[in-house]
Amino acid sequence: MLPALLLFVGLLVGLFTPSSVRPIAFLATAVVSAAALLHLKGTVLTGVGACAIFFGLIMRFNALRDGTAYSELATLAAIAAFAVFLNRLLDRRAHQLVQVRSVAETAQLAVLHPIPRHLGHVTLESLYLAAAAEARIGGDLYEAIRTPHGVRLLIGDVRGKGLLAVQTAAALLSAFREAAHDAPDLPDLASRLETSVRRHASQYPGVPGSEIAERFITALLAEIPDDEPVVRTVTCGHPPPLLMHRGEVRELQAAAPSPPFNLGMLVSDEYHVDLAPFHPGDQLMLYTDGVTETRDPSGAFYPLAERIRSWSGEAPHHLLEHLHRDLVDYSGGELNDDIAALVARRRPGLSTK
Repeated sequence: MLPALLLFVGLLVGLFTPSSVRPIAFLATAVVSAAALLHLKGTVLTGVGACAIFFGLIMRFNALRDGTAYSELATLAAIAAFAVFLNRLLDRRAHQLVQVRSVAETAQLAVLHPIPRHLGHVTLESLYLAAAAEARIGGDLYEAIRTPHGVRLLIGDVRGKGLLAVQTAAALLSAFREAAHDAPDLPDLASRLETSVRRHASQYPGVPGSEIAERFITALLAEIPDDEPVVRTVTCGHPPPLLMHRGEVRELQAAAPSPPFNLGMLVSDEYHVDLAPFHPGDQLMLYTDGVTETRDPSGAFYPLAERIRSWSGEAPHHLLEHLHRDLVDYSGGELNDDIAALVARRRPGLSTK
């Protein structure tokens, strides 16, 4: 409505002010705003309307012999013609942006495969929100694979954003999908992933300088065996998972956390496995720090364990739906970081030791 409003204001100014005051500024602004806000037809109609209003005012005030008035009319017509060109240019850029978004979304889906709803004795659900909403692409990652050792889960967060982060995430996911089947335990799996990430960072630096050493990935590995009511985890600089058991929610803090991947050379200790009970009906939530670092308008961090307590008994799909809506509401619609979450629920009725 802005172009029409400006045309109307220009008409009023022309009608109710002295003839020496011409509303070309309002009319020209209406035409330029139409180029940005309307389609081609609307832009053309706005330009024709602006010129018609101006010519009508010339006639009303008997200024047909005024050369300055015709000069201003010609200027307005030139602005209208430029507005049509600008409208076509903006329309082309908009189509290009749509194509870029589509390609970026396809690339993201190629990196993050859809998680199966059921893997053996485990029901799964995932949530992914990229901070770069225009590109739908980010550096958070997750994966779930059924292996001879049970269901193995991975969640991680690549330092940085954009295509470089996605490239690094793709390298880690590819290594996990290959090694998860063969690694006899989680420490061996973590060691293989560290080697793969370090090799990738050295072979594909992306940008010169210290960026190679700084491109690390915080990650958490989890293993849910088929025949034991437990969950094993290895933490590599990542936020602790949440265990939901009969309405209670608690963090599974790592006894001896390891550094993020690509920083394993900083320590010589082996990876430590933490063990926790995981009975039928229990749920495990793995998440990235984009969840807990979401802030409300006052700057307070999102209290994840406290907020999900009332939803902890719901199915994974509904639990993450609640989480998604609550994060948006809590932040006032301003999610400024990539967010990923993965919920695993051990289904009841299966034999366990």
